[in-house]
Amino acid sequence: MIEITTNPIDRNKVIIAAETSEAGAMNAFIGTVRSKTSEKKVIQLEYECYEPMAIKEIEKIINVANSRWPILKVAISHRIGTLKIGEDAVVVAVSTAHRKESFEACQFIIDSLKQTVPIWKKEIYEGGEEWISAHP
Repeated sequence: MIEITTNPIDRNKVIIAAETSEAGAMNAFIGTVRSKTSEKKVIQLEYECYEPMAIKEIEKIINVANSRWPILKVAISHRIGTLKIGEDAVVVAVSTAHRKESFEACQFIIDSLKQTVPIWKKEIYEGGEEWISAHP
């Protein structure tokens, strides 16, 4: 499952999409909107995306992850639009037979997603705003 949505993310839906009876482990990463960054008070975030390219890039990341770890299932949902403090921006769930592979694959997927997928984040602060690089 790959989802890019303007609606609030349903964490359970993402996790259920990655479940399988063959898995002995499931790892989920949930990225949320925090209220402070670099000593600035964050009011909200805005995410923009070129969806067709973003989905293709996420598919590539999943293919690379599948070549490195024995992944059983992967589910990813990324929110776009305006998000308030505490809302989920991204949820990644990965199931494998064993926990080590699940942790490693999930971390690889979220790190790669932040680096290569054309989803852009703008932080709106008290008194200003700024487009944020995934890895400044």
